[in-house]
Amino acid sequence: MLISDFEYDLPQSLIAQEPLPYRENSRMLVIDRVSHSFRDDAFLNFTHFLREGDVVVVNNTRVLPARLLGRSETQAKIEIFLVEEIEEKVWLTLARPARRLKDGKTIFFGDKLTAEVLEKTTDGKVIVRFDAAGDFDDILHHVGKTPLPPYIKREATTVDTDRERYQTIYATNRGAIAAPTAGLHFTPDIIKKIENAGASLTEITLHVGYGTFEPVRVNELSRHRVSPERYEISDTAAEILNNARSEKRRIIAVGTTSLRILESAVALDGQLASFAGDTNIFIQPGYKFRAIDGLITNFHLPRSTLFMLVSALAGLETMQNAYAHAITARYRFYSYGDASLIWP
Repeated sequence: MLISDFEYDLPQSLIAQEPLPYRENSRMLVIDRVSHSFRDDAFLNFTHFLREGDVVVVNNTRVLPARLLGRSETQAKIEIFLVEEIEEKVWLTLARPARRLKDGKTIFFGDKLTAEVLEKTTDGKVIVRFDAAGDFDDILHHVGKTPLPPYIKREATTVDTDRERYQTIYATNRGAIAAPTAGLHFTPDIIKKIENAGASLTEITLHVGYGTFEPVRVNELSRHRVSPERYEISDTAAEILNNARSEKRRIIAVGTTSLRILESAVALDGQLASFAGDTNIFIQPGYKFRAIDGLITNFHLPRSTLFMLVSALAGLETMQNAYAHAITARYRFYSYGDASLIWP
């Protein structure tokens, strides 16, 4: 397939710039995988679709304050975005302006954190080594800012207003540079309603990295490769999921990251193994799903691997029609936007 097959036009006014006052008040477009139809609903009604024994799978990764604003030795402004920890305190980063960063140069982030430039990679990233006057994670928490996608454009403020809202309420396992945004709609009350429906919530982990958002730079999808991201399924989670599978109970993934973990870990016989390691799975139309029965997710960028993933699940034409309806109905798009439920 071609990258152009996954294009659509979105008015800039529909890209959500702020979260709603209340997490659970988003709209929800319900997309039926069998009839290829869709209808408008509300996320508050998500639990109405559940039945006893369903397992709702969430990604409990926690977003790092991965955006660092500093100054060079000549007091020039430098912005660093953490991409991946290579070893302790050595990070692969995106930096701007990268032309100012020569090997051996030092970047200062306040008086307790510095970074030495080690090298530039062939694809334009910068590898740095941090030196912290104290615990690195604690200092990062204080000097770092919440990394937001580039399509969220706001005036800069001294207060990090996204620190709480660009984080799921069950985020515990720190390591992501972006939130698993389908989970942003969940509240303690929603989780209680899941339990009241006789369903259960199971946590797994994928540390969302640059690979999730890396643009597809080739015309033929068969030539695209996704950068690896770390994931983990515990023994307990694997047992819960395998029991559900053997008893023919449904598994609903919250977000494309949860889905990618499950599809990475599932064997040909449908069993899921506990695992801690990397995945670079790339799901596109033609993929045969083995681990999930439904997906709740936000609306994704055109030409993105995530739009390809949902098109693989529901069908490209169905998703094109559903997105066209969402645009006409003025749904809110992307990270702080509304939800869709791909069902059953």
